[in-house]
Amino acid sequence: MDFDSIIHALIPSSTSVTLLVGFFAYLAIAGSIIPGKLIPGVTLPDGTRLLYRCNGLLSLIFLLVLLGLGAWNKLVSPTAVADRGLELLSTTFIFSFLVTLVLYVAGCRSHDQSSSLKPHVTGILIHDWWFGIQLNPQFMGIDLKFFFVRAGMMGWLLINLSVLAKSAQDSNLSQSMILYQLFCALYILDYFFYEEYMTSTWDIIAEKLGFMLVFGDLVWIPFTFSIQGWWLLSNKVELTTAAIIANCIVFLIGYWVFRGANMQKHVFKKNPKAPIWGRPPKVIGGKLLASGYWGIARHCNYLGDLLLASSFSLPCGISSPVPYFYPIYLLILLIWRERRDEARCAEKYKEVWAEYRKVVPWRILPYVY
Repeated sequence: MDFDSIIHALIPSSTSVTLLVGFFAYLAIAGSIIPGKLIPGVTLPDGTRLLYRCNGLLSLIFLLVLLGLGAWNKLVSPTAVADRGLELLSTTFIFSFLVTLVLYVAGCRSHDQSSSLKPHVTGILIHDWWFGIQLNPQFMGIDLKFFFVRAGMMGWLLINLSVLAKSAQDSNLSQSMILYQLFCALYILDYFFYEEYMTSTWDIIAEKLGFMLVFGDLVWIPFTFSIQGWWLLSNKVELTTAAIIANCIVFLIGYWVFRGANMQKHVFKKNPKAPIWGRPPKVIGGKLLASGYWGIARHCNYLGDLLLASSFSLPCGISSPVPYFYPIYLLILLIWRERRDEARCAEKYKEVWAEYRKVVPWRILPYVY
């Protein structure tokens, strides 16, 4: 594909706009009416707690059923997303940009903002637009931060399934593609099965909603996380049995660490006395968990996430660095986030945090970092 073709393919069409609007409309309606467990979020700085309807798994299953019926009756093409990948990328990017502008203006007009946050200075304007002003903005009773994360994860699966359908249509389905699709599908389904754990993550409790998060959720997650599938669509990779087994081991260890660490943290926040690995938890200063995975490294869940990201890329072989863009990017992002989290915790917990660092000296990977 030459440069002119790429530019032309990036121009949004009425079809790409319809697909995107229809997707968001479905998520808004399904998220409001489909039954789900109501989970109270953490206490916010103003003392309030939001309720999150965790019905993402049912919403996803119902969406897949609807799309399956549509494909069966030839009302929608299974390859519709794969056929319009660049179109949808640019359409989603424009949508993210516009949403961020609306959020920025709404945040500046909010009575909760001090005069120092108003855009009198260009640097402040750019900073607040990028990182956001409001912590948990709502629209028609929908928590936008929670909504956008859900949209990104579902969008990732829909892109993958469409790429899988196109691979089968082109008679280019390989073991590598099947392995990649299986790992991603398990990861995404697991996310929605344990969706309530999202309510206690850094994104929800600490990050303000600006372009960084909106773009990350709506554009970066679905389109960048699926880069391995797009690459395998044009490059066939034959894996040995040993490579397949090794890839599965990396995925399983990554999942074990990632899910186990996040589960321990979530359970501890709900019940600080709950046993960890069959023993009473070790708690520093009555606040910080130093047992289980959290006694191995201060951000052990990041290690699991990095192993999972690597398992998504390993089916692509080692002939090109392109499929490894996601784990490399994630490594940089998580180190940056870990440093910001460390600074926030040091300020919040003070001497308790210093004591915790002595008990748990490793940041992510024990004996290395």
